[in-house]
Amino acid sequence: MKRLFAEFLGTFALVFAGTGAIVVNQFTGGVIGHAGIALVFGLIVMAMIYTFGDISGAHLNPAVTLGFVVAGRFAWKSFPGYIAAQLAGAFAASGLLKILFPGNPTLGATLPSGSWQQSFILEIVLTAILMLVILSVSTGAKEKGVTAGIAIGAVVAMAAMFAGPICGASMNPARSLAPAIVSGNFQFLWLYPVATVLGALIAVPLCIGTREPGCCGRC
Repeated sequence: MKRLFAEFLGTFALVFAGTGAIVVNQFTGGVIGHAGIALVFGLIVMAMIYTFGDISGAHLNPAVTLGFVVAGRFAWKSFPGYIAAQLAGAFAASGLLKILFPGNPTLGATLPSGSWQQSFILEIVLTAILMLVILSVSTGAKEKGVTAGIAIGAVVAMAAMFAGPICGASMNPARSLAPAIVSGNFQFLWLYPVATVLGALIAVPLCIGTREPGCCGRC
C-alpha cells in the first residue's frame, strides 16, 4: 500500500504542478511562459523521482509502468494497482484545479494544435525516447539514484519545450486523460493513451538492441 500511495502522491504532484502551471499561465496572461511551463514539468518529475523512487520506483505514468512490465522488470500482478493509483492521483489533481480555477476551459489538457496525425507521431516518438532513457537509468523497475531524476526530468522538460506547442508533449496517459475528462474535452481523448503506450512499447526492443544482454527480463 505504501508503493501505491507513493504513486498516487507522485502522479498528483505531477499533474497538479504541470497542468497547474498551464492554468496559472492562462489565468495571469502569460506570466509563466512556455519555457516556464516546460521547466515546471521537468522539475516536478525530477523532484518526485528523488522523493518516491526508492519506494515505488516513481513511475507516475501508466505507459511507463506498462513498459517496465513488457521489459520483464515489473510483475503483471502489480500492474492494475499502479495504474489505478496513478489515475486516481491525476484525477484528484485535475479535480482540485477545477475547484480552484472553475472558469478554465481545458485545465491544461493536451490538445493538438495541428493535425491529429502530427501529434500522434510526435507523442509516439517522444514517449519512446522517454521510456528508453528510463529503462537505461533505472534499477529494475525503480527510477532512483543521482542520475535518474536529472536525466528523466531533463527529457520531460526538453520534450515539453520543443513539442509542447504542437502536441502538448504528454508522454503520459494519466496526465492527458484527467484534465481532458474533468474539463469535458473529449475530442482527442483516444489519441494520447494510444500514442504514449505505443511509444513505451517501442522503447523496449530499442533498449534490448542497444544494451548488454540481461537489461530486460528481470522483475
